[in-house]
Amino acid sequence: MKRILLVLAVLASAPLAQAQGDDKAYCAQLSDLYRRYVQNATGRRVDVEALQALDDCSRGKPATAIPVLEKRLRDAKITVPGGEFKP
Repeated sequence: MKRILLVLAVLASAPLAQAQGDDKAYCAQLSDLYRRYVQNATGRRVDVEALQALDDCSRGKPATAIPVLEKRLRDAKITVPGGEFKP
């Protein structure tokens, strides 16, 4: 019985781990786009909220970083890959 419960617990956590990995990869992609096209743009002021989002993304907290990076990219007329983030 314990063995079955252990197997079920492992199987149930697999999709969650996959989703978290996907979010981290998406966050890294957004970070790259932000750094390339927005952060280093001529005449651009320092954006503290975006810098925090980049830091959150690098620390494995994509849920807080993704919405900020998506907004900054859209504001700069950069197409966000893959559509809208849904936590």
